[in-house]
Amino acid sequence: MAVDVRRGAPAPATTPAAAPAGAPAGPRRRRATWVYLVLAVGLVVMLAPFLWMVLGSFKPEAELQRVPPTWWPETPSLGNYRQLFDRLDFPRFFANSVLVAVAVTAGNLVFCSMVGYALAKLDFAGKRLLFGLVLAMLMVPGVVTFVPLFVLVSNLGLVNTYPGLILPFLVTPLGVFLMRQFISGLPDELIEAARIDGAGEWRIFSRVIVPLCGPALATLSILTFLSSWNNFLWPLVVAQSEDKYTLPVALALYSIGQNATRYGLLLAGSVVVILPVIALFVALQRYFVQGIATTGIK
Repeated sequence: MAVDVRRGAPAPATTPAAAPAGAPAGPRRRRATWVYLVLAVGLVVMLAPFLWMVLGSFKPEAELQRVPPTWWPETPSLGNYRQLFDRLDFPRFFANSVLVAVAVTAGNLVFCSMVGYALAKLDFAGKRLLFGLVLAMLMVPGVVTFVPLFVLVSNLGLVNTYPGLILPFLVTPLGVFLMRQFISGLPDELIEAARIDGAGEWRIFSRVIVPLCGPALATLSILTFLSSWNNFLWPLVVAQSEDKYTLPVALALYSIGQNATRYGLLLAGSVVVILPVIALFVALQRYFVQGIATTGIK
């Protein structure tokens, strides 16, 4: 009679491998603890000004100027926000900021993606030179071109107009570089297959490239909207009447009283200004992180 050797044999005992003697588990835990502690301190240092801004917006002016200062408002009130909406023509300034920021963001999404596609996937004379100029513009501070840009806008008669606030920023070197780097990572086989099917360059760009650029477009939209929304110096110079003021300019001008700055009004306005940016980032944060992670130098 045959005997099943596999059943008769005892099952091998499985014992966990013993940790090597002297394993540095303790030092690793201590290093991790110090890393988390340093990161927590950095987080607190970074969030402290924002917390001070939000809490200070609910303080009366006398409490804001008290020495030593207090973190939590002793008598919280909405007086600064009431004064903000009563004193400022807030709907107009808010609409101006929205108009300028949305127009600049839309222009960058369209034109920067077009230029990025051309630099990444098309062959034409001067391509390397053009990309070199884009990289060079990334290293030029905006202050250097501020005066020539204002002279150009003034000669075109666009001072104190919405086009004067929008047109100089419809295309930015950072946006072109970001889109070019992302589109360079897309497979060429998709473009070749579309060309074999008879699609033209515009159809390839709109039907093949743009749907694949969601993370990069989300990243570009957040960065561009944030830059345009917080832009102060250019609207201060170009917008020469109150009906063209944006929110940062209006807050800076109207928070200055006869003898001193109204810090409560300024803090309340700053809280209102950052709310649209936070809402946009929360809505697009998944694509933003993905775009930053997948866009690199190739």
